Amino acid sequence: MPVSELPLLERIARVLAGAAHSSNAEGSDPSAGEKVDLVWREHVDQALAVLHTMREPDERMAAAGDADTRAAMVETAIASAEQGAAEE
Repeated sequence: MPVSELPLLERIARVLAGAAHSSNAEGSDPSAGEKVDLVWREHVDQALAVLHTMREPDERMAAAGDADTRAAMVETAIASAEQGAAEE
């Protein structure tokens, strides 16, 4: 299974920043990569909210795999994000 080198919180924040700035979504920049690199931290609170809502799987998600393992992974991502914020 591929494993990302970036924390889940950062990946979500980058997606939100891309959505806000890229012309492929709600923004106006046709090449928003550099802008995303600069502003993704502005979307960390929103990304953390996304992680919090992911704690409980819906019925299909729970049926697809081990809900306890998935919940532990999401809780670990939240704890890591909150620990990182406390260290800053």
